[in-house]
Amino acid sequence: MCGICGKVSWDGPVDPTLVRRMMDRIVHRGPDDEGTYIEPGVVLGHRRLSIIDLNTGKQPICNEDATVWIVFNGEIYNYLELRKELLQAGHRFQTNSDTEVIIHLYEEYGERCFEKLNGMFAFAIWDVPKEKLVLVRDRVGIKPLYYFFSRNSIVFASEIKALLADSSVDREVDPDVIHRFLTFLYVPGAETLLRGVRKLMPGHYLVCENGRHEIRQFWDLKFQDQVTRITIEDATAELINLLRETVRGHMISDVPVGVLLSGGVDSTGLLSFCVEEAGSNVQTFTIGFAGEEFADERTYARLAAKQYGTHHHEMTLSAEEFRDFLPAYVYHMEEPVCEAPAVALYHITRLASKNVKVLISGEGGDEAFAGYQNYRNLVWLERLKQLGEPVRGMAKLAFAGLGPFKVRKLERYAQLMNTRLENYYYSRTSGPESAFLKLREDLYTPYFNSLFKLEHSLQYIQECFKKVQNQSQLNKMLYVDTKTWLPDDLLIKADKMTMANSVELRVPLLDHRVLEFAANLPPKYKLNGLTTKYILKRALDLRVPHEIIKRKKTGLPVPLQSWISGELKEFCRELLLDSRTTSRGYFAKNGIENLLVKAQKEKKYGKEIFSLIVLELWHREFCDAKVQS
Repeated sequence: MCGICGKVSWDGPVDPTLVRRMMDRIVHRGPDDEGTYIEPGVVLGHRRLSIIDLNTGKQPICNEDATVWIVFNGEIYNYLELRKELLQAGHRFQTNSDTEVIIHLYEEYGERCFEKLNGMFAFAIWDVPKEKLVLVRDRVGIKPLYYFFSRNSIVFASEIKALLADSSVDREVDPDVIHRFLTFLYVPGAETLLRGVRKLMPGHYLVCENGRHEIRQFWDLKFQDQVTRITIEDATAELINLLRETVRGHMISDVPVGVLLSGGVDSTGLLSFCVEEAGSNVQTFTIGFAGEEFADERTYARLAAKQYGTHHHEMTLSAEEFRDFLPAYVYHMEEPVCEAPAVALYHITRLASKNVKVLISGEGGDEAFAGYQNYRNLVWLERLKQLGEPVRGMAKLAFAGLGPFKVRKLERYAQLMNTRLENYYYSRTSGPESAFLKLREDLYTPYFNSLFKLEHSLQYIQECFKKVQNQSQLNKMLYVDTKTWLPDDLLIKADKMTMANSVELRVPLLDHRVLEFAANLPPKYKLNGLTTKYILKRALDLRVPHEIIKRKKTGLPVPLQSWISGELKEFCRELLLDSRTTSRGYFAKNGIENLLVKAQKEKKYGKEIFSLIVLELWHREFCDAKVQS
């Protein structure tokens, strides 16, 4: 795992000291080594975190005659098979690294080679004879890659802060993207809050040649809704074998590997395969939160660790530690994301970094196998809507808490009975309707409100829905989440917080073979009645303690609402009502005051308030002053 950066200019030289400054700003991604490739108009930079081929894997790496160069971030899990194939084809290798395999694969197959890679990756290839730059990002977006065009040049990097070392990169904020953030509580799509700074989309590559560029897609997730002949028994057996093979590949390392143990089905199931592969010397790590009234994952994590005999480590995070880390959280995340568990992930990764350099995580199981309760609720909501107006009306009353059934937990769905799935699924992180949309008339300043256009915020989500418009309701949601919520929220958190501690995070459940296997299953194998992740739970039933299999899904239960109403109450008021905050022109001071009062009275809006905190701290870090390394 590493950090990459560089600049290519088609009308003049590139200052090598610029790329040196870029490398310095991502030193946490690769503290073990560094390297550059320099020629007129081109400088590539690399910071290395040594995981595989510790002695000879230094980058940048070139082919035999130095006509193709690469800087690479990630891991290729099938590199040994590819290396064998390339050796038989006559290629000669200088190292034992997975990075060099990509170079020879590019020589052999050109741009079609990206489809052969199994792994997580973001890399840049410089083709010397063609004067062509190729930027590539893995299928799901596990590894980040940002870029910015300026006149007749392009600058790219693993992190935005590296791009900002280049004075030609503007710090102009795009109000449309702020509105998108406030709609979703993260930023789906290619744009960032800085106008012109863009993310290379997952499964895409960008080709720059003679000052012109084109973005092409090499992978997309395809669903098969037609009736399949595979039985649930055969599918379960196939899934077990696939998980075993996938974890074996993800365990490849020349340094110690540990497991992030949440106490849930996914991480515990992966732990079982890790122990099967590596024996009892696996180390596990988990985190809890100070305060007796909070849900504590550690009880279940201990249960799993005891069953598999791991060397288990755990820690506790307090409200004060959470608050004090927030400026650093924003610095490392770089994009505003309402993801409080990321703070916990940073702290547990810091603990893990004292023992291991690689961590296995269960991220992605919910998006592959339909693990969120939201999927179940919305699928059943759609089914109710198909039963006709009388049933729809009764359900609407019940959801609102007005009917005879008093289903108060489903009150928020009452207003959705007459709404299309595409229209109410936009607020993935905050529930079926974003509080910012309900409160914006009071919260936003007149000027900022006048700039708001919901269709701009929803455009990318709607484009995703169009690609799967003929699929089942469940597969529509799985696809959209895989294209938005997963890469632009969860995986940004996973990469940025672990790399901040110079630790590589691996996610076996996001191996593209696992995703494609799940996508081709009948929807009922994933969501069966009220049971989420049905086939995955079947596959792991004999491996995961039943207390974990049967428990209600909670995620990492950061007590955000409780802290905002209690220990962090004054911090929220001081930051959000500060003149520096209100002078930005986005929010009315009395609107913020009203939101804070509502949060105290109604014990909600924790995510919205946290989003406002993150947005303000982001402005202070990336707009008010130059980013420091």
